[in-house]
Amino acid sequence: MKRKSGKKHTGRTYLLFALLALLCVGIAELAACRFFAPALYQQITSPVRRCLQSVAELGVHTAAEVSAWWSAYTAQEELSDPQLAGEPAIPSDTPISDPSLTELKEIDGKEVLTGGIIPVVYYNQGDAAWADQPYGDDDIGHYGCGPVTMSMAVSSMGGWDSNPVQMAQWSAEHGYWAKGGGSYLSIIEGTATAYGLTASSLVERTPQAVRETLLSGNLLVALMGPGHFTQGGHFILLRGVTLSGMILVADPNSEERSLMEWDPQLILDELSASTASGAPLWVLSPADS
Repeated sequence: MKRKSGKKHTGRTYLLFALLALLCVGIAELAACRFFAPALYQQITSPVRRCLQSVAELGVHTAAEVSAWWSAYTAQEELSDPQLAGEPAIPSDTPISDPSLTELKEIDGKEVLTGGIIPVVYYNQGDAAWADQPYGDDDIGHYGCGPVTMSMAVSSMGGWDSNPVQMAQWSAEHGYWAKGGGSYLSIIEGTATAYGLTASSLVERTPQAVRETLLSGNLLVALMGPGHFTQGGHFILLRGVTLSGMILVADPNSEERSLMEWDPQLILDELSASTASGAPLWVLSPADS
């Protein structure tokens, strides 16, 4: 009996070592994926984080601690500079564009930006109707550029009518709100999928690629870094191309900037350095395109 017990103990030891080795290999491969393929890393790990967050919301203390640890661990990968609304780092003296290029018109009770292949429903996060409304524990006016940008996108090309309050609530409920930092970058792909769009990273980041993508009837979400649009991190929509090859945008923090035309190279130069979850430039297309 002792001999059999010893064999069982030895067998369990070998099994534990084998499982430990397998775990180490998996961790090493995941770490490599995080560095070399950040978009895939986010795709693999996002469901785990969502699951942990859901369990934590049920009031399980230990799960809440694990969820907080995981969020802190991945925050550097999933967040750009803090997405806090304010004046840009570089003021622009470009005059407001000629109405023949773009203007803000009221159509069917909504403000719509013209000039692109897709007319874009415009929402400003600072609008008194929702600026003070909650985005998680923060507010839309200061931290809501992510949900407001996606609200414009799905309302313009997704066949949905989702205003900033509705989108902010949905985004927070689905784990895309980042306390005191705006939105996790996975908000773009996650929201697009949920609302019948596809989101993919624009790998070729050249002025010509941007123009061709927009002229093909798509929108682009750009995560901007410090410059003419923000002092930190900020989501905007790229929505059209003028005859001279300049870019039209929908900036959820500035109606004025939304009526200007922009050099595509300037936009590319001021993109965020983050590459998590497809950042810093996503193509939005209808799912059936």
